[in-house]
Amino acid sequence: MPDTIKDLEKNEPKLKRTKILEALQSENLNIEFDDALENEMVLNMGPQHPATHGVLRLLLSLDGESVMNCVPDLGYLHRGYEKLAENMTYHEYIPHTDRLDYLQPIANNVAYALAVEKLINLDIPERSKYIRVICSELGRIQSHLIAFGSLIMDIGALTPFLWAMREREKILDIYDMFVGARFTTSYTRIGGLAQDLNDDALSALKKFIAEFPGYLAEMRSLVDRNKIFIVRSEGVGYMSKEDLIEYGLTGPVLRAAGVARDLRRDEPYLVYDKLDFNIPTYTESDVMARYYIRCEEMLESVKIIIQCIEKIPEGPIYAGNPKKVLPRKEQIYTKMEDLINDFILINFGLKPPVGESYQAVESSKGELGFHITSDGTGHPWRMKIRSPSFSNLQGFPKMLEKAMISEIGRAHV
Repeated sequence: MPDTIKDLEKNEPKLKRTKILEALQSENLNIEFDDALENEMVLNMGPQHPATHGVLRLLLSLDGESVMNCVPDLGYLHRGYEKLAENMTYHEYIPHTDRLDYLQPIANNVAYALAVEKLINLDIPERSKYIRVICSELGRIQSHLIAFGSLIMDIGALTPFLWAMREREKILDIYDMFVGARFTTSYTRIGGLAQDLNDDALSALKKFIAEFPGYLAEMRSLVDRNKIFIVRSEGVGYMSKEDLIEYGLTGPVLRAAGVARDLRRDEPYLVYDKLDFNIPTYTESDVMARYYIRCEEMLESVKIIIQCIEKIPEGPIYAGNPKKVLPRKEQIYTKMEDLINDFILINFGLKPPVGESYQAVESSKGELGFHITSDGTGHPWRMKIRSPSFSNLQGFPKMLEKAMISEIGRAHV
């Protein structure tokens, strides 16, 4: 009997953990203990928690302030955009792609347009390809600035966040000059772009890319050698390279583990194969490494934009195919054939061949892909969106192993 009591006492922590894990993995999340003060706590973080922005709920088991286990519950604020696509024509769906990622809306525009263009076998003019690359790289900088600022603010420093938002505002102003919209631009069109670059937008763009590296260096001067930042970032959110690959994580999170995977180089689209840029990598696979990756990627984006400005050719910005590409407004107002084509494309949709296409781009967060299945009608039979953030959040439990509860907000950044 004494041996049995000793065995129970020895296995008691393991039994408690088992009970918590069973509750975490079951539909019934109620759990009872004889003495709650001597056991791990089960805590809901979100979906209203400010660190998760209302779209994520984390079910945590805690030992004091240490995270013992985490179950991410995704799907909050999911608006069914894949299903909406099935009831819209291909052109009508474009504005919805902006709303898929508020931090880098135009990357979704570009990825969707490329997927549809592949489905209907439509090539677009070179000039529009270069402009799409410029807008996509501006969006990458815009998104990385938010990651930069919010990471530092989570640690307690407000000034770098405000400086990062100042630079992001300049990008939004440039978008406004491009298309008359700062945020959800809907700039990309199937077959081209909404409108061409104008001189004011080009001048503002040149001014921004000339000044931005200096402002980024100024922001980093407040952060890189700050002891609090280093202590609270180094080793936090670690996930091994093998686990990252097995879980299918992409983007800066993967490159921070030493995997130089970037679709712009590995599976080139638009004109990336004509541009010279580096793929920054680190091996530490923690918050600090991801911070450095994003900072260096912003500078690489500046290099890409400079090359695009130098190489961009003259010419049209949309393909001249009235059966597939929306006519320009001035044509609709003056030519009956174009008015009819516009009516048919918007109301009945272009008629792609029966089949499917998948096109992925390297967004600021990783692989963003659209898989479209066509049944030959004017709207998709099925659409699947490969969202990088949705996929990357699978790694949250691994990254939070042995982490403190205060590190949850930045462990995945």
